[in-house]
Amino acid sequence: MHIPDGFIDIPTSATFAALSAVGVAASLKGAARSLDEKTAPLAGLTATFIFAVQMLNFPVAAGTSGHLLGGALAAILVGPYVATLSLTVVLLMQALLFADGGLSATGLNIFNMSLLGVWFGYGAFLLAKKILPKNKVSITAAAAFAGLISVPAAAIGFVLQYALGATATFSLTTVLTAMVGTHILIGIGEAIITGLSVSAVMASRPDLVFGYRGTKKNLEIREG
Repeated sequence: MHIPDGFIDIPTSATFAALSAVGVAASLKGAARSLDEKTAPLAGLTATFIFAVQMLNFPVAAGTSGHLLGGALAAILVGPYVATLSLTVVLLMQALLFADGGLSATGLNIFNMSLLGVWFGYGAFLLAKKILPKNKVSITAAAAFAGLISVPAAAIGFVLQYALGATATFSLTTVLTAMVGTHILIGIGEAIITGLSVSAVMASRPDLVFGYRGTKKNLEIREG
């Protein structure tokens, strides 16, 4: 998923860098409203966890591998604004320290994973939470669904960028089929990890889970 230098032309990379900058700036404003004494430490832990697990790959098919993107997980735990900032920091550190993703492609990667992955994942979570029963088990199920959706959403972002400014000669149809097909499989792994991670936090400190707060209030009203 990390785009290297030279894979997308400079004008397209610059355009998406500008779009990413706008998205990150908006997230800074949103995060200022949602961060508090409880969520600030969790945001740091979430970023650290995602940074670590993104280094671990799991096999998918035909010699390909995938790793946790973490956008949906971060959004559910600390909210989408803070999640965007956390993923952005992770991607910048990976590019600068480990050359995981090109420096000229940083804006492309932030757009796909910090914006599309986070916000599509969180949107899928809210949709599933609205449909499912209002309980803790449903939060875990909705989190898994969000993880599943977030990965192909980020992959489609790359396909769009490829269509606009690819330097390679592969056909758009080939890239679309390969990216979406592979990343749906990766999304299954993302769903499992996201669901288990949210479930683990819910078991001990559900009050820290951003995506559970509205559900918790609804349950308290019903019980009252």
